[in-house]
Amino acid sequence: MRLRFVHTLSLLLLAAVAVSVAAMGGVGAWHLSQGFSAYVQARDVERLDKFVAVAAQRLAAEGGLDALIDRRVTVPMLLADLAREEGDMRPRRMASHPGPGQPDGLGPQGGGQPIGGPPGAAPPTGPPDAFGARLALFHPDGRRLAGRPLASGGEALIERPVVRDGQVLALARLRPVRRVADEYDVRFLRTQYLGMAAVATGLMALAVALAWWLSRHWARPLAAVQDATARIARGELQVRLPLNRRDEIGDLVHNVNQMAEGLQRMDGARRRWMADISHELRTPLTGLRAELEALLDGVRTFTPAAARSLHEEVLRLGSLVDDLHLLAMADLQSLPCQLADADATTLVQDALGRFQPRFAARGLSLHLAGTAAPAPVQWDGARITQLLGNLLENSLRYTDAPGQVQVSLHRLGRSVRLQVDDSAPGVASHDLLRVFEPLFRADAARSRHNGGSGLGLAICEAIAQAHGGRMAAQASPLGGLRVLIDLPADGRKGGP
Repeated sequence: MRLRFVHTLSLLLLAAVAVSVAAMGGVGAWHLSQGFSAYVQARDVERLDKFVAVAAQRLAAEGGLDALIDRRVTVPMLLADLAREEGDMRPRRMASHPGPGQPDGLGPQGGGQPIGGPPGAAPPTGPPDAFGARLALFHPDGRRLAGRPLASGGEALIERPVVRDGQVLALARLRPVRRVADEYDVRFLRTQYLGMAAVATGLMALAVALAWWLSRHWARPLAAVQDATARIARGELQVRLPLNRRDEIGDLVHNVNQMAEGLQRMDGARRRWMADISHELRTPLTGLRAELEALLDGVRTFTPAAARSLHEEVLRLGSLVDDLHLLAMADLQSLPCQLADADATTLVQDALGRFQPRFAARGLSLHLAGTAAPAPVQWDGARITQLLGNLLENSLRYTDAPGQVQVSLHRLGRSVRLQVDDSAPGVASHDLLRVFEPLFRADAARSRHNGGSGLGLAICEAIAQAHGGRMAAQASPLGGLRVLIDLPADGRKGGP
């Protein structure tokens, strides 16, 4: 079963959020635990300092160090004093003076709750990790006097001297807390952890909803693109997608629409190309067939004039086929060009000289604008002569008399610009981009009635591209069409 993109995207989003939440929760829990442990240890030190102050005061009142030695002062008693100092007035049940061999204030086993004694005498030392259970008083020489034995477990004991009037009465030592033992502290930590778990659960639920919405938001246009491209592949080139996004998916939709439009335009051009080719071929063939049928039926006799007419039709047909073959070779990027040293000015002047009588016969002036300085180039002279001939033939056919055609030649860096301007009639602005399409004729003045196959300018563009150049069409200041040709002076290797 193939996993759909929407599911993959949702799972990726959920995985990313889950990892982020888990990492954030883990780091938060660790930081809370470490920070709370530091807080508990700081609180322990603060309580130890208070305990030392209370112990100094009590020992001074009870006779000093001897009060600890003969058990008149015990750790539970001092803890009770500390509790009253801290404002803790809860009633406590404590032991009386300890019996022989027993730690102060503790039962026979040295642990658990203190027993006996007057109410409120001293607080219990509590669980093993409670403050009182981790506290002991020592003689200045290091002997333990009161409190439980302290096994540090590798941890450094916190020590404070019990000082009264400049004299060290005892040493108070506290084992650092290993874990949180206070009921309120444990409850606080539990509450924090539960809150973090609730937040993580909420974030995951929000991530599920967001992943579902985002995946649909992203996957819906992609599914539409998938459907559109499938329809285009089946030949439905009129398919277009609504463009209502400005992100990368919107760019993809735009590109798909452009692709469909380009394919539709190419398909239309192909159909027009086939129709125009068949029409162009049918015209000389129809004339040729009519001439031959007239000869076969005896309507006309075979005379030199009839032979010349047949020959002209064959030449026209052959010229059309040659032009179509040249364009086909250009489309295959195999238009042969034999580059050789030449002079662009000489090529232009020779072309103008050949066409001058025909222009004059039609009442049109043809001249070269600017200076006629030499312009050495590496071109295929025959192809460039063909290009110039097609351009001049196009102007000769479609320029009204009296009129003029102006040719100019300029050197632009490593390129040479040829420019041909003719007078009215011109070409509509919306047709300027199409004048180089094969078999295209503007609907107005430049029509089939003026002769020609409609392939001349397309062949010119193919020749220019074969030399590494480009062509453009503009409206001419003379009222007709301006054709610009930029060609590298060194054939395919250069550029402007």
